[in-house]
Amino acid sequence: MAKKIPMRQCVGCGEMKEKPSLIRIIKDNTGAISLDVTGRKNGRGAYVCKNKECLAMLKKKNGLDKAFQMRVDKEIYEQLEKEFADTYAE
Repeated sequence: MAKKIPMRQCVGCGEMKEKPSLIRIIKDNTGAISLDVTGRKNGRGAYVCKNKECLAMLKKKNGLDKAFQMRVDKEIYEQLEKEFADTYAE
């Protein structure tokens, strides 16, 4: 019997995709937001596709504000874009 792969919704495009194909962004218990490339850090997670278009939609729609139910500074989005570009350069 095949192992079931969990599905998660991208907060950028809204599509349901397999968890390994997405990047996890977390808010830890101190309220700090960061990119979780391992997918194992503690905290509330939101997922985004591994492409720049979804990251741009995330920023445009303020997706993290909705996912974490708090106001997220624009600097956080810019920091995530930089980290994302460094980690997932095409």
